[in-house]
Amino acid sequence: MRDNDRVTSATRQPEPPAAATRPRLIATDLDGTLLRDDKSVSPRTVAALAAAEKAGIEVFFVTGRPARWMDVVSAHVHGHGLAICGNGAAVVDLHGGPGSHRFVKVRELPQENALDAVRLLREAAPGTVFAVEQTYGFHQEPAYPKLHMEVPDDRLPAEEILAPGGRAATEPVLKILAFHPELDPDGFLTLARLAIGDRANVTRSSPSALLEISGPDVSKASTLALCCAERGISHEEVVAFGDMPNDVEMLTWAGRSYAMGNAHPDVIAAASGRTVANNDDGVAVVIERMLADLT
Repeated sequence: MRDNDRVTSATRQPEPPAAATRPRLIATDLDGTLLRDDKSVSPRTVAALAAAEKAGIEVFFVTGRPARWMDVVSAHVHGHGLAICGNGAAVVDLHGGPGSHRFVKVRELPQENALDAVRLLREAAPGTVFAVEQTYGFHQEPAYPKLHMEVPDDRLPAEEILAPGGRAATEPVLKILAFHPELDPDGFLTLARLAIGDRANVTRSSPSALLEISGPDVSKASTLALCCAERGISHEEVVAFGDMPNDVEMLTWAGRSYAMGNAHPDVIAAASGRTVANNDDGVAVVIERMLADLT
């Protein structure tokens, strides 16, 4: 199902402290958050996730990763089997296993917006190179560096990939990746947001100058808000974890949120709490304490 409606409910308004609210859902980023730097899920974290599910608390993985990169956590989705991928561009059922993921919800980047974003960013930051992420396909420009562990479907200019009848016309575009070889990552993000405006949502999760461009109002927070609304879960019943700018909206929206010990300064400022680093099982530390408080 495609869902391109504008979502405004992911902006949290000031309310009484949620510390006494029993959590019903844990929303956690993966890279730099739940996963250790070697991309593993520690035994302690596996046990904590299982204990949360046993206590009746759903666990949602909310990541910038595409669905085809979710094998690292597919074994830990428990009953519901769902994950939010592509910074909110897709809700994916992981039950099918590697290569058989089913898209439950797709919030695509419209073709016109995608072409506008490419044009505006080329003008604002000459030297930017692009890749295009779809539900199943991945395309990149010839000069786009090898940043991902995969072979692209083709190497063409972004305008050709995104043109009517082009390579990206057969399935939804989830996001555009924009890389600049010289600009400061945070400076590039600010520049891109100013240049693109409301034509698309721009964020980043990489330590390099690599931006992720999604549809207007598409973010981890807005898609998480949709999933919670479908379950009758309010934002104050959500506990969220993250480490990079693409997590800021989600951490601001959730009733309780934790920045990792290794988090970006913007994430630390956005979160209501802080835990230890991903390599020290920061997510598990909070879950264990939270479950102990419930008993």
